[in-house]
Amino acid sequence: MSQPTLLDWRALNSQPMFLPELNPNNTLFLDFSAQNVSLQLVDLQSTEALSGFITDMMQQSGKCYGYGGYLEDRHIYRRGEVFKDGVGNVRNIHLGIDVWAAANTPVFAPLDATVHSFANNDALGDYGPTIILEHNVAGQKFYTLYGHLTLQSLHGLREGQKLDAGVEFCRIGNDRENGQWPTHLHFQIIMDLMGKSGDFPGVCMDADKPFYKHLCPDPIVFFKQLQAL
Repeated sequence: MSQPTLLDWRALNSQPMFLPELNPNNTLFLDFSAQNVSLQLVDLQSTEALSGFITDMMQQSGKCYGYGGYLEDRHIYRRGEVFKDGVGNVRNIHLGIDVWAAANTPVFAPLDATVHSFANNDALGDYGPTIILEHNVAGQKFYTLYGHLTLQSLHGLREGQKLDAGVEFCRIGNDRENGQWPTHLHFQIIMDLMGKSGDFPGVCMDADKPFYKHLCPDPIVFFKQLQAL
């Protein structure tokens, strides 16, 4: 497995993934952990109810983005069979950062990249349209995953396609195409895809957290203005 310690993430010279860029003035931290008691009043099986909860939080704060979720222990994954292993265990540890924003919000490549793979993972609660980019920085190869996109984001895409940093390459999908989630981007760093293509676990079981924490470093390094929050 690749070793993430080879790359100094603090020195990563990435471009903003959103315009305007996420910053403390326009972005609200959203807590979807099992410890958030306010979530106990929300029907987590209902996309509409969960969307309403997020919309209310955003409107009350006056912010245009929400974010959060890295290594968060979440109960919301009980809504989909895709997170269950068939013997009663549920994957619950979130391995990326979610950016909550309006449907059709453009997403820009944070670094020069090559399109590794893409797919429409369309099971209930899954990623929906998904793109994985490959990067090489200072001799270190790694990948970034973008989930819950528009179907249009996959049109005309090809594996091996080169993308320059700062170019728009996808958009956030609506709840009818994104795996039936409130509109947001799932963003994740992956050091080794372990042979996977167009998909990679974005949630793991608690017992596997140390392994995946090493494999999937904190994506906050791509959101420089939020690192101090």
